[in-house]
Amino acid sequence: MTTVHANSPLTETPTCPLCDAVLLPEHPDACPKCDWVRHAPTHRGTGRDLTAACFSVLPGLGHLYKGHRLLGAIIMLGSGFAVFAALLAGFASAGWGLLLLPLYWGAVMLHVYWADDRARHHHTRG
Repeated sequence: MTTVHANSPLTETPTCPLCDAVLLPEHPDACPKCDWVRHAPTHRGTGRDLTAACFSVLPGLGHLYKGHRLLGAIIMLGSGFAVFAALLAGFASAGWGLLLLPLYWGAVMLHVYWADDRARHHHTRG
C-alpha cells in the first residue's frame, strides 16, 4: 500500500537528461543550462520512400530516384566490388561468405528508405 503526502506535487518536474537541470515551463524542449534540445522524430515512411527501397533491387537506383545522384552512382559502382568480395569470401568459407550480399543489399535499401528526398516530383493534371 502506498501513501500520498499532503504536499507532494501531482506531476514530476521535467529535467534535462544531460545535466539534470529543471526545464522551464515556457520552453520544455530546451535546457536553460546546456545545449540539449529535444528533437521530434522527423522521418515517417512515405510512398516515395517505399518506391525508392523497391528500386534498390539494383543497388543505387533508389538513391538516384530520390535525388542522391553521386551517392547512387557510388553505390552502383560499389555493388560490383561487393559482389566480388562476397564471392571471394564465399570461396574461402565454403559458401558462408555469400551471406554478405543480402546484408549489403538490405543496408542499401534501409539507407535509401531513411534518406531525405531531394527530388520531390509534384505532378499536376490539367
